[in-house]
Amino acid sequence: MSVSQITPKLYLSGLDAALNPSVVSSRNITLIVNASGLESMSYPHPDTVQVLPVPVQDKPHAALSHYFDLVAQQIDRNQSGKTLVHCTAGRSRSPSLIMAYLMRYEGATLRQAHELVLQQRPYIRPNAGFWRQLLAYERTLFGSNTLRMVSTSAGVLPEVVEHDKDTTAYCVNI
Repeated sequence: MSVSQITPKLYLSGLDAALNPSVVSSRNITLIVNASGLESMSYPHPDTVQVLPVPVQDKPHAALSHYFDLVAQQIDRNQSGKTLVHCTAGRSRSPSLIMAYLMRYEGATLRQAHELVLQQRPYIRPNAGFWRQLLAYERTLFGSNTLRMVSTSAGVLPEVVEHDKDTTAYCVNI
């Protein structure tokens, strides 16, 4: 039941942590983004916690990108407390949504967003379809891509696209 702090106001977890009252209260969570695919769940503190459902399965063809802007806007607007984004295991859907938020509201490239989330939660692994959607989102936001997908023996994985300027120095705006 691990909870990963991505920024001072943004957390990532799996389902178990999101349903734990002490996790929610001790971190002052006021918004939970439920990307588990399960729509009807009973969260702790229902009077003080807003829940945003993202009814998408962890399948490469699932249209997670339809929720990128909505989720990013809700995270950005949550000024009363902190946000917890979760899916079932905290490995594919929820990190993808967080990377989209970091691109949209923190100005991170996809490479920077991926590095930040991976640093805080080393076992993330968005599926290939979510990667394609994140790449398209980055291209829409910035006009180019900082990553590309390559086939490896471990499956399709992101690879850094070389650029003239160094994009490794990234800090989330606090």
